[in-house]
Amino acid sequence: MVTLQELDATDRRILSALDEDPRVPIMVLAQKLHLARGTVQSRLERMTASGALRANSSRVLPSALGRGVAAAVSAELDQSHLNEAIAALRKIPEVLECHAPAGDTDLIIRVVAKSPDDLYRVSEEIRLCPGIVRTSTSMFLREVIPYRTTGLLSE
Repeated sequence: MVTLQELDATDRRILSALDEDPRVPIMVLAQKLHLARGTVQSRLERMTASGALRANSSRVLPSALGRGVAAAVSAELDQSHLNEAIAALRKIPEVLECHAPAGDTDLIIRVVAKSPDDLYRVSEEIRLCPGIVRTSTSMFLREVIPYRTTGLLSE
């Protein structure tokens, strides 16, 4: 993966412009930045291939898909079943992402649901995954700072 430290000034300009308008066509982006279309295209392809850019589907708000309830589910695992648990979690559409933090919690899983009752269903589906011993769910009341990287691009 290309890291932020490996991005040069041109990469950062391209990403900043895309952050402002993610749907801008490559030709318009190139004109706006006074770069060759091929330069913009190849740099975006390099960053996409390396995994530095998220999939476009990450721009879709879950609430627009009827999933307005968000939560974090902390899970304790039987460590010998970690791979099975992760494979099962991947099959749950409401699981947006999963992280393995340091500390007492084995996994932190960000989920969405249609309602509090649906969140209970999603939490139970997670709890029943192979290898998961215990879960704890914390519902998010509101988003106060949305996901962002704009400030990092200007460093």
